[in-house]
Amino acid sequence: MDYYAGIDVSLEASSVCVVDGAGKIIREAKVVSEPEVLIGWFAALGFNLTRIGLEAGPLSQWLYAAIKQAGLAVDLLETRHVRVALELCGNLGDDGVRKAA
Repeated sequence: MDYYAGIDVSLEASSVCVVDGAGKIIREAKVVSEPEVLIGWFAALGFNLTRIGLEAGPLSQWLYAAIKQAGLAVDLLETRHVRVALELCGNLGDDGVRKAA
């Protein structure tokens, strides 16, 4: 099974969501916005992530470099581009909220 994570970065705590290949939410959490803490959280999941999407922003380069160096597959994502992609895939409603799978 493939698993994917998205990180919505904030100054103190980032929101992390892990989904399976079908889009079912597996785990959600607020994690301190420190590379070592995020990497440890991913390691504690008990399964490997196929890819991690990291929101572009002021802390992104620092977090991206550390997560990449830890050997995790991470991509830096521009928020506006992700929204358009989700709309094209039919996963985002008119109100901007992700539709249930």
